[in-house]
Amino acid sequence: MKFIDLFAGLGGFHQALNDLGHTCVFASEIDHQLIQLYEKNFGIKPTGDIRNVAIKSIPQHDILCAGFPCQPFSKAGDQQGFDCPRNGDLFEYVLKIIKYHKPSYIMLENVANIQTHNNGSTWKLIKKQLENIGYIIDAKQLSPHRFNIPQIRERFFIVGSRKGLLHFSWPKEETNKKLSIRSILNYKPSNARTLSKQVKDCLNTWQKFLDLVPTDVKVPSPLWSMEFGATYPFQDTTPHVMGISELKKYKGSHGQDLSNLPDDQIMSALPSHARTEQEKFPDWKIDFIRQNRDFYKKHKEWIDKWMPEILRFPSSLQKLEWNCVDGKRNIWKYVIQFRASGVRVKRPTTSPTLVSMTSTQVPIIGWEKRYMTPKECSRLQSMQDLSYLPDNQTKAFEALGNAVNVKIVESIAGSLLQDDDLANKRIGHDEYYIPRFASIDRTA
Repeated sequence: MKFIDLFAGLGGFHQALNDLGHTCVFASEIDHQLIQLYEKNFGIKPTGDIRNVAIKSIPQHDILCAGFPCQPFSKAGDQQGFDCPRNGDLFEYVLKIIKYHKPSYIMLENVANIQTHNNGSTWKLIKKQLENIGYIIDAKQLSPHRFNIPQIRERFFIVGSRKGLLHFSWPKEETNKKLSIRSILNYKPSNARTLSKQVKDCLNTWQKFLDLVPTDVKVPSPLWSMEFGATYPFQDTTPHVMGISELKKYKGSHGQDLSNLPDDQIMSALPSHARTEQEKFPDWKIDFIRQNRDFYKKHKEWIDKWMPEILRFPSSLQKLEWNCVDGKRNIWKYVIQFRASGVRVKRPTTSPTLVSMTSTQVPIIGWEKRYMTPKECSRLQSMQDLSYLPDNQTKAFEALGNAVNVKIVESIAGSLLQDDDLANKRIGHDEYYIPRFASIDRTA
């Protein structure tokens, strides 16, 4: 069958459907470098911005694929949804193409948060619009880690068919207690980026904290060091409600006395999570603040001696998410990621979600004290067969963070397209396309 690949990126949909024997007749992508890579990898040059393409000029096709931009719906963004001035209208262009060309099948992908965005009304509207133009729709949230791929990456997949979905079933999830990120790693790759002095110093400072926690005491998570010594009220009111003059009676981040500070410095002396313009903090934030202040009161003596060491780092590095309960308290044995929400440490079973990352957000392999390489990240997206990735590592990580997982898409498509004669020649209903990483050549 013929398919089109909208918002193509690195071509995850293309790889999956090509593996099933289908042919791409049109692709669109706005990024100039990715356009060039797509042509090198697949022999077809994507057009630019889909908003500038005449719908009539798009070739007839049986399958429409689109991982339309997720930023308007992501928890990490401002969640403007369809009101986003930059990308909020792109689904409307997808809808126009579907209405005009009436492909037999559609496959869409977005962040998991689109399902609950705007109290669920965004997804209800998408589903209704697709149903109104003749499609039977189904959708499900899937993550590679439930299919023997060592990455936690929750994504919302939408499938539609003009022929109905009685034949369709979602991929069968698996539980693999032995899942390990080590299965996709190279051993000390020569091209891996090493850790900066600041990163190593920060991690060693948090390691010292873990060493100081008594062995019979559970390490709370998240650890918000700026709440150690803070006294500003947080349970029934917020600094925004209280006002500057009232705040001067209290202490801010790391116990800083607010009474002698100029008015224009008061709010900046509070933890960043306390500066939001809210009438009341959400329950989860209240719980986190309380848990950290209680921990500080019980361990004030040794925390006060440690605390000056954490003050030299930016605010985001003054938070630690310790996701290794009951594990050895050794940061360097785990997978680490520096995020806006703090330093995240997790067991080496899976990789953190690949997002459209800056170079500082790339997962760190603690036991080798280095960042993951683009080639390793490509395996997490089942894209290890791509001949070309962006030469610039930052650009490669960004593109991989925006990509769809090839084997997840392949498995969904295998079931969705099985009632077509051509698809039946390529795949049986019960076949299942999830990679076995033991077969990957990690010397590449």
